[in-house]
Amino acid sequence: MKVGVLIAVALSLTLLLVLPAQALAAEVLQVRSATLLQVGDRNRNYSVQLACVQVAPEDEQQAQDWMRRELPRRRRVNLRPEGSSDGVLLARVTPIGDELDLGTALVREGLAELTCPGA
Repeated sequence: MKVGVLIAVALSLTLLLVLPAQALAAEVLQVRSATLLQVGDRNRNYSVQLACVQVAPEDEQQAQDWMRRELPRRRRVNLRPEGSSDGVLLARVTPIGDELDLGTALVREGLAELTCPGA
């Protein structure tokens, strides 16, 4: 296993154990896809996958463009960790100052669908 993956897994587990119900503030460094972000928190940066949403392949580009408009570089966001997968943090992501998390907003825009029961 690569060192970067181990660090990401350790960070994810630490976040889940130490702050399971709290939101963590981070800064968007890059929108990597319609549901994958690169964020920074102080001296660390890590990948965050939007929890509980799936974008159809035919909507990927439109959803990614929407995400880039909503999340310009350095936009501050709150993260609510939901788990991790392959060293990537799964979280609900809410831009600071907004009420709606990005996954729910993507669904409302018609660009994604919810994948978690009761979400």
